[in-house]
Formats: sequence, structure tokens, C-alpha cells
Amino acid sequence: PEALSTARRRLVFEELLVLQLGMAEIRRAGVRENPYPLKKDYTKEFAALLPFTMTGAQQRAVQDGIRDMQGPHPMNRLIQGDVGSGKTAVAAALCHTVIQNGFQAALMAPTEILARQHYENLAPLFEKFGLRCALLTGSTKARERRDILENLALGSIDLCIGTHALLTEDVSYARLGLVITDEQHRFGVNQRAALGQKAENPHMLVLSATPIPRTLALIIYGDLDAVSYTHLTLPTNSL
Repeated sequence: PEALSTARRRLVFEELLVLQLGMAEIRRAGVRENPYPLKKDYTKEFAALLPFTMTGAQQRAVQDGIRDMQGPHPMNRLIQGDVGSGKTAVAAALCHTVIQNGFQAALMAPTEILARQHYENLAPLFEKFGLRCALLTGSTKARERRDILENLALGSIDLCIGTHALLTEDVSYARLGLVITDEQHRFGVNQRAALGQKAENPHMLVLSATPIPRTLALIIYGDLDAVSYTHLTLPTNSL
């Protein structure tokens, strides 16, 4: 029995080693230069207009993202936190800094209800900075959709929030720098990649309140580089 246990551990180790080496090679081959480097951090200006004070965990998560996007390679990060922990506020802060640096941002949610909720929370906040948000879903009327697509292509819409409708071929951006996927476990790998392909190697951020094995495995074995946590509960008026 002892020899059998040792043999099993050896086989498990070898399998994990081969997997890790293979993933390392894939990541090495996929390393790209950062085409959207951030020159300035605007998080203090953003935090000053929030109706609450960001927690230490939120601030650390924001700074993790800013540091990544100022680095030599595009950000590829997961924000993990319970419902109500403030993941949206972190995402909004990163969107604001990206936009103030001259780029666009896109946020994809799995349902129209959630997408609309994000839009109703973020659009009034971003208007305070003179920034324009748009909501694009499957139920968006044809005339409004044409207007949104035109302004996205021209770059006059700074943040586009939507559902799978963001993945359609006719959606194009002038300078998409940040792609955010909310509840990432409800999207397939190809769907997340499709949104990222709307630009040349944009920064990628995924949000999740569900620490399911697949989400955590993406950090260890998959295409995500790092994880930040927003585990502190916020006031009820927070995003």
C-alpha cells in the first residue's frame, strides 16, 4: 500500500508538472507589449465623487489594476469578491482612469437586468466627469443601436455596458483599452476572447462572486495572471 501511494503521488506530480510547463510556454508565447499604457492615475479624483469611502481591500484591488495597466504587458486580472463587496466600484474606478487616459472601456454582463443595473449606477456617476456611457443589449431599438454603434466607432462613447450584444460583428471601437466581464463563469472562454478581440490586446478584467473550482483553476492553470480580492462589506448606498 505504501508503494502504491508513493507511485500515485509521483504520477500526479508528473501530470501537474507537464501541465504547468505547457501553460508557461503558452503564456510566454502569448506575451504582448502593452498598447494602452496608462500615463496617469485618476483614482483619487474618482474616489472624491463617490458617496462612500472605498475600503482598504477595494483600494488595493484598484491599485493592483492600475499597476498592471502601467506595466509593459496588458492586464489580465480577476477580481474576486462576495456580492456587495464592491467589485463594481473597483471596475468603475479602473474604467475612469482608462478613459481619462484617452481610451474606451466595455463592460459585459450575462443578463440584460444586470447590464441595465450597471448602466443605471454608473452612467450618472460618469456624467459628473463629462463622460458618456451607453447601454447595448438585444432589446435596444434599431435607431438607438445605430446611434450607439456610430458613436462607439467615432470614440464619442467612453464606456459601453451591455450583454452578449457587445460581441456582434458590427460593434467596433475607436480605441478600446479595457474589457470587463462580469460574472465571468457564465461566459465561455471563446465569448470572453471575442470581446477582447474588438481591439489589439486590450486590458482584460473579469469579476466573479462565485469562487467555483473553474474560476480558481483559471488562475492556476488557465489564462488569468492574477487575482485581487474585495472581501469587505460596504455601506448599502455603495455601487
